Amino acid sequence: MKQIESTSMMKAIRLHEFGGPEVLRYEEAPLPALKPGEVLVRVHAVGINPPDWYLRDGYKMLPSEWRPPVPLPAIPGTDVSGVVEALAGDVQDFSVGDEVFGMIRFPSFGESAAYAAYVAAPASDLAHKPAGIDHVHAAGAPMAGLTAWQFLIELGHDVQNPLQPEMHRPVPLNGKTVLINGAAGGVGHFAVQLAKWKGAHVIAVASGVHESFLRELGADEFIDYKKTPPEDVAHDVDLVLDTLGGPATGRFLRTLKRGGALFPVFLGFSHAEEAAKLGIMVSMTQVRSNGPQLAEFGRLLDAGTVRVAIDNTFPLADAQRAHERAARGHIQGKIVLTVA
Repeated sequence: MKQIESTSMMKAIRLHEFGGPEVLRYEEAPLPALKPGEVLVRVHAVGINPPDWYLRDGYKMLPSEWRPPVPLPAIPGTDVSGVVEALAGDVQDFSVGDEVFGMIRFPSFGESAAYAAYVAAPASDLAHKPAGIDHVHAAGAPMAGLTAWQFLIELGHDVQNPLQPEMHRPVPLNGKTVLINGAAGGVGHFAVQLAKWKGAHVIAVASGVHESFLRELGADEFIDYKKTPPEDVAHDVDLVLDTLGGPATGRFLRTLKRGGALFPVFLGFSHAEEAAKLGIMVSMTQVRSNGPQLAEFGRLLDAGTVRVAIDNTFPLADAQRAHERAARGHIQGKIVLTVA
């Protein structure tokens, strides 16, 4: 194992209190120490995701009994792409100098610490970076790509579902009609491409500015929700993936055929009785770190079967501006931080 001084420091974004983007401070932080099974990654790029701002504001969106304790100061973030700098002695699958990407320790809240020059990551959370894409695009892939994968393709674990009593089960997509709400965002734009890869007829719902982008990704039909509520025009759909979820997700029940499925990505569905009457399966899951699944997804990225769209990049020091961009919404693909 390559030795690194435990007293070494690095640049990172930390929060010392919860709040808006202004609490994100670019400062010196201790270099993470390697534990067994871990890899030290010199970070080149960091993908930003909704859990980053949930952590930043103290998980205000969760019921109080669900809010995990977060020791401060905390480094937010989960998604990285970079180069292996050092390895614990028991790590077999990587070597110093390998390019890797991954979603780190999710959903262990507050422990992933990706907004930094270095991150210590469980080797099992990492995959080799696809050679055909750069670090910025690779950093945009892990959480959003794995969310789409675990909802639509393969769950990939047997951990008790915190969101419902039964395990989430993806449904066959070949020859089916799939509606994706929030199709231009991180999860949505990957879901469009994965559903097409699996042979589905895809209806993309987003604002009109994203239509040509989504048709390029393979969407067969497009609904501009600003002009027409999708539940008024889409019918006989087999599966709705609602990447926005929340209390409004119940409106999609009327777009589905009997025996169809509604997969909300965020909490808030409250129409269980109506869904049961219509014979509709409603199912959720929480995305989990998974290096082997990410390697499979990476093969699709390498082949160009799936591509990562980048909305904007910001230097790590400007994480505050990146969070302000995220708060404005209407994101096309992913926002990524670059690390010098």
